[in-house]
This record gives sequence, structure tokens and C-alpha cells, in this order.
Amino acid sequence: MIDKSNKKLSVRRQCDLLRVNRSRFYYVSIPISAANISLMNRIDEEFTVHPFTGVQRMVKVLWRQDTLIVNHKRIRRLMRKMGLMAIYPRPRTTQGIIEHAKYPCLIRGRKIDRPDQVWCTDITYIRMSRGFMYLVAIMDYFSRYVLSWSVSNSLESLFCLDALDEAMQISRPEIFHSDQGRQYTCGDFIRELKGHKINISMSGRGRCFDNILVERLWRTVKYEEIYLKDYDDGHHLIGSLRTYFDYYNNHRPHTSLDDRTPAEVYFDSTADSFRSARLKAPLHESASKEKTLQLTP
Repeated sequence: MIDKSNKKLSVRRQCDLLRVNRSRFYYVSIPISAANISLMNRIDEEFTVHPFTGVQRMVKVLWRQDTLIVNHKRIRRLMRKMGLMAIYPRPRTTQGIIEHAKYPCLIRGRKIDRPDQVWCTDITYIRMSRGFMYLVAIMDYFSRYVLSWSVSNSLESLFCLDALDEAMQISRPEIFHSDQGRQYTCGDFIRELKGHKINISMSGRGRCFDNILVERLWRTVKYEEIYLKDYDDGHHLIGSLRTYFDYYNNHRPHTSLDDRTPAEVYFDSTADSFRSARLKAPLHESASKEKTLQLTP
């Protein structure tokens, strides 16, 4: 919208009219270096095994196990970019974004004994051969069935909304549980849930394990899929994840489910009229549209 060749209006004036800071107009993003990508991949591996590892301990682990000398400020910056935060109780030293709504945790102490009683969601970092992506998944808490998932190269809320829309094509939960990340507290996401009269639940401060089932899902996905592959690009990643989640939902027995698959438990444990008319289709069949990459600059 800003034209540098405009002789009537200077760049300063155009920025003033559009209420855009000039520094933002002149800013040129710098690609993440190969060294930082390699370091982020190593942090991801350690954090997947020990999700309680904070910045200071990560510095020590990298030195003891990989003889890497890395400043704690660099580790903190990369972990924030990856969306990683150590799981441990902490004092309330910061306040959330005021305009973003926060909701109480509704699943603490609740007996969850049927599908669609509670859905849960989270986002994780996915390493690539060149760069990285983010993966969001929405899972039924009782059956462990992954209802939908989406990938993006940024932590904007759009790909979370896409995953929610896809999950809503299958059924509706009584409670939707997430952390207090900005993707889930933004107005668009909250309005979508309220529009379907879904109760909103969020992990409370100082509560480490409210969303532990999704954390376990990430560990399973990474050890059985992500760490065994070297994805060339986003399309390669999507195709591989589609195959894996089909296996996870429809063919992989779970000990906690009496050696049944998530799909068997999810579709057989309810007489819900909305879902009973649907066949037990794999996840990629229930989403007829081809998944698209969310590439947000």
C-alpha cells in the first residue's frame, strides 16, 4: 500500500496516514540460521523427553551431553519462538493480555467417561530438513481420538481455527479444553466455541498436568513419526502426518483403552445421533478437502 515512488506523498506521510510505524515498513526479516535450526531441533528432542526442562537446565544439558556452550538468553529466545515452556508450578509474576478472555479449568476433578465430553488441544514444534513448522491437534479426551490437525509456519491463530472447523464437522464437545495461549484466547476462537454453546476450559496457573494427554500425544507422534523422518517441505510433512494419524486413530491399539484403537472407542462408545450416522472413516477420509499450508508472514 505504501509507494516509495510516489512524488506527492513521502514515505513518512504515507506511514502516518496508514498509522504504520516506519520501522515496520523498512523491516526485512532475516531467515533463521542453520545453527539455530540445529539447536532448536536439539532443544525439541530434550524437551519432548523432559518437558520440565527450563532455560537454565537446558543450558546445562546442552553442555553436558553435546558440549555446546550456549548463552541462556539465546536458549530463552529460541524456546519462546518454538512455543515451549517448562512444565512446573510457578508464582503468578505476569499478567495475561487484558483483552484476551481467560476461563477456569472445568476438567479438574471431573470424571470423564464418554466421548465428546471433553476435547483438548495443543500446539507443538515440528522440525524439518530446512526450517520448522508448528502442528496443532484437537483430541477427544476420553478415547484419545485425534479429530483434526493442521500445520503452519507461524503461531498465528488461523491454523487453530481451521483445525476447530474440521473437528466440528465430526461432532461437538460439551467442554473444550486448552492452555491460555493467545491462539485460544483470541476473540475469533472464543466466538466460535460460544457460537456452538460449548463450555470453555483452560489450564489454570500453577497446574502442570491439566493438558497432559496432549503432551503424551506429542511424545508419541515425535518418537513414532517425526524423529524418524526428514521432511523436505510442508507438503511432505502433511502427507506423512496424514498417514500417521490414520494409523494412530484406526490401527494402533492403546493399553489404556484395553488394547482398542481410539476410533473403536470413539465411535462405539456413544449413541450420539450426530455421529451415529457416520461410518468409522479414517481421519483423512472425514476431511474430504485437501489440507493446505498456513503460511503466515
